[in-house]
Amino acid sequence: MYPFPQTIAPAVRTHIDAQTAFLNDMSKSLFSSFQQMCDLNIQLMQTMLEETTLASKHVLSADRQSELLSAATARTQPTTEKLRAYQQHIARLAADSQVELARVTEQHVQNTTRTARALADEVARDATEQTERGLRAQQETVRQFSDPFIRPGNGAAQPHASGSTGQTQQMPPSQQQGSKDQRATAH
Repeated sequence: MYPFPQTIAPAVRTHIDAQTAFLNDMSKSLFSSFQQMCDLNIQLMQTMLEETTLASKHVLSADRQSELLSAATARTQPTTEKLRAYQQHIARLAADSQVELARVTEQHVQNTTRTARALADEVARDATEQTERGLRAQQETVRQFSDPFIRPGNGAAQPHASGSTGQTQQMPPSQQQGSKDQRATAH
């Protein structure tokens, strides 16, 4: 009914399992890195909101313009340092993610390569067997077309003779005895 076999070859199953394990570990690593990046962004936004709120309080509480400028410049330095720290965290997070991905790849590459090699060997062996079966079937077909008088049951066709001796040779032995007796009484 289906064009594909219902059973899965063990080599295919092993390779799929190895690939699945590799992809699962890779996605876990990537998701962890993404989660850390989101946490870092949330932390930065919270810090920036706190700094903005504090700066707005100082600006609104300033009575003179000089106090306004000093409040704004006083908040510039801590904000710059926090942005620099954020960039360093991102760089560290990217490096850690890269190391983790390399570790996962190194951990799974040998098993995945081994299963891929086993799968390729099985496919090559199966293809060779299928080719040999096809060649044998073609050779048998050619043999049957080249000698059409070959019968599959006994190997070769028997010639049909028109004489009475030919008939006795084709009859079973019990009938041959009976026909000899009939000929003897007729003479």
